[in-house]
Amino acid sequence: MDQSRDSGRNEALDYVDTPIRVRYADTDTMHVVYYGTYPVYFEVGRAEYMRTKGFTYREFESTGYHLVVVSMEAKYHGSAAYDDLLTVRTRISELKSRGLTFHYEIYRDGSLIVEGKTKHICTNSDKKTVVMPSPLFDLLKDVCSQ
Repeated sequence: MDQSRDSGRNEALDYVDTPIRVRYADTDTMHVVYYGTYPVYFEVGRAEYMRTKGFTYREFESTGYHLVVVSMEAKYHGSAAYDDLLTVRTRISELKSRGLTFHYEIYRDGSLIVEGKTKHICTNSDKKTVVMPSPLFDLLKDVCSQ
């Protein structure tokens, strides 16, 4: 899949692309990105996705709600090394009243190297599963229905 058009957002597919430069601290002794670093890149993509949609995680949490990760999957197709410029492509693949699933694709030089997903549930400040607040759910529902 060609992802060279780095507009940051694609209206038809409704994804957000986030550039990440690999830091030396992200690599292991073989000088490639440590496999456990990719979930951190997922988090960066997720936060930027929300910011692009106009609702930051900070704003969401200030209302007393949290999106808790309940599962994560990653499939590794290639590797990246120090100073590589990566693109984390993030979109929502499933939206339900009490949670959602983010899907990620990480590219290096236009080639897919990692794909994954994180499933989240919405909780309140008492850590109880709750229905997602209307402003966020409505915003994401509009995004997912395009």
